Amino acid sequence: MSSYTAAVSEDTRASEHAPPIKENIMPHSRGSNASLAAPYPPSKYRSSIGTALTDTPATTAPNSPRIREIVRQPSSAYGYILSVADLGRYITKKISRYLNWLQHDTRIFNVGERRRVAVRGSSRQPTPAKPTNGFRRDFDFRPSLTTGSLNDILNRKFLSGSPTLAPGILVNGRDVDPGSTDDLLPPPAVDTDKPTDPELRAAPPDGTGSSSSKRRSVEALRVNTVDQLEPEVLEQTADFFDPENIKAAYIREQVAQETLDELLDYILEQGGSVGIFDATNNTLKRRQMIMKRIRERAGLELGVLFLESICFDKQLLESNMRLKLSGPDYRDQDPVIALADFKKRRSMYEKTYVPVGEYEERNNQPYVQMIDVGRKIVSHRIQGFLSAQTVYYLLNFNLSPRQIWITRHGESLDNLSGKIGGDSDLSAKGEAYAKALTMFMQHERQMWDVRQEDKARLTHFPPIPGDVTPPNPDYSRHGEGSYGHIHSSFCVWTSMLKRSVQTAQYFDEEEFEVKQMRMLDELNAGAMEGMTYGEIKIKHKHEYELRKKNKIAYRYPGAGGESYLDIINRLRAVIVEVERMTDHVLLVGHRSVARVLLAYFRGLKHEDIADLDVPLGMLYMLEPKPYGVDFKAYRYNPETDWFHLVPDYELRRATSEHE
Repeated sequence: MSSYTAAVSEDTRASEHAPPIKENIMPHSRGSNASLAAPYPPSKYRSSIGTALTDTPATTAPNSPRIREIVRQPSSAYGYILSVADLGRYITKKISRYLNWLQHDTRIFNVGERRRVAVRGSSRQPTPAKPTNGFRRDFDFRPSLTTGSLNDILNRKFLSGSPTLAPGILVNGRDVDPGSTDDLLPPPAVDTDKPTDPELRAAPPDGTGSSSSKRRSVEALRVNTVDQLEPEVLEQTADFFDPENIKAAYIREQVAQETLDELLDYILEQGGSVGIFDATNNTLKRRQMIMKRIRERAGLELGVLFLESICFDKQLLESNMRLKLSGPDYRDQDPVIALADFKKRRSMYEKTYVPVGEYEERNNQPYVQMIDVGRKIVSHRIQGFLSAQTVYYLLNFNLSPRQIWITRHGESLDNLSGKIGGDSDLSAKGEAYAKALTMFMQHERQMWDVRQEDKARLTHFPPIPGDVTPPNPDYSRHGEGSYGHIHSSFCVWTSMLKRSVQTAQYFDEEEFEVKQMRMLDELNAGAMEGMTYGEIKIKHKHEYELRKKNKIAYRYPGAGGESYLDIINRLRAVIVEVERMTDHVLLVGHRSVARVLLAYFRGLKHEDIADLDVPLGMLYMLEPKPYGVDFKAYRYNPETDWFHLVPDYELRRATSEHE
């Protein structure tokens, strides 16, 4: 059972008054470049022009002006749904961040957020938590446009006997098709063996009888079960998740359906590529409802992949339950009482829990099981680009505490003259930067080890009262009975261009693993390599204007010319390797590379990537945490020959049009 409940000169600085980059919360419209749909048979939902050959979708970013479209025939729009079964917000956020970075608009639809709005009895929408440094990201929760108060849900749906019902309904001990309009009953399980209404006593045990008698039974259920429930059952304690709590169960199922419909609106009407349905989804009935509703609205157009996270490791399970206490359901509550309540909630889920697997295999439904956060991955019928990318990403997943550092090379001779591209040496200032960078990284590595050793000494498995933060379960993987901190290796990766290699030349290869890789090379400017932006504006005015209109998709002409989309594609393997490794890493790259890397780790929208201000002399630190990524920025001071922390640093757009 899972523990989850669910780019003139390259060093141009940004203006101090430039606004921080924020996510555009409106989805990007799908252009004429339609994506490819899966090879499903024609249906009333499909275009009759032709059948697509693959489910590989086009990105939501426009094509480079110099890329010729290969696929000639029209194809249907394509979307993909990841239905999360107890996967947890940490993993779903990482999947969303990765797919968005790959230019596939992805959004998380979290049932728990909508449920909390409903049960609080307020029609006011929740305000998404403001992430650090003023960002709002692709994986942040979007408040529903339709969720009302608890009374709204009950009056609109429950008390009116609406046929829009949740699965898992029992009538006289038998299952009722949740899509049936004949059995207008509120879910779920009620003990009808001892009804208090005469009409219920008269109902035949096999569920047969007239429609009028069934409707009278419905009214009796409303009067004798729903209206007589005590108010306290609607508090979001463990009892709210008891499958025998009729009103709460109805609310949870109705909220799940509304959230799923919002997800389908996003894909079918708003041009989204991937929707992540983030909920517990721990019952077979819930997963059947999900598939039925998707097919009712979208036919066979949408691919669906079920993802389930299961924890067998008791230490990992205990750690994750402790992390849950900092979530919205338990924040600011007594931790001892909150932990006991969450464990009770977990036992409530176990009453009706059916793992993903047997049913899905019999019905040829794709699924993935992630066991102990990546210790083991089970997959079934994984076909198509998006599902394969998701599984590939999950296969390279770990919780190890580590730091990821990103910087540009030191100042080069071409930087002094304002030339782009090329392969020049470092200037005298660049050499000084390289030496200071080496010393600073040595210092930070030592300080990291001290902090981790202190944390390890305060780590207990199972956790005990007085532990300030949940222990990192990775500490328990160092041998039987050993929970100490293991010193991590430190990797230094550079491009194969001289200015990058020279920036890392002072690292002792006995202590640091230094490697060069072409994937980290600067964006190739093709025929314009070695020119200044001023020269390009005069000699290639048309190309200059094309780039200005769409920097992320523009590809430089000439042999080897690249676009930012090409950089994203070649950095994909770097990102996956960084996610896989448990070591610290320093990436010494270039402006375009640093932009793309920071966009991934900070979850930025793709139209901001090519305008991100990443001046020379800045060093960025990212530390993955269970609920996101800690981000800090350090600025090199030539006078002190050291790096100094910049408090409350926010990534901003470069102000120069040449950047």
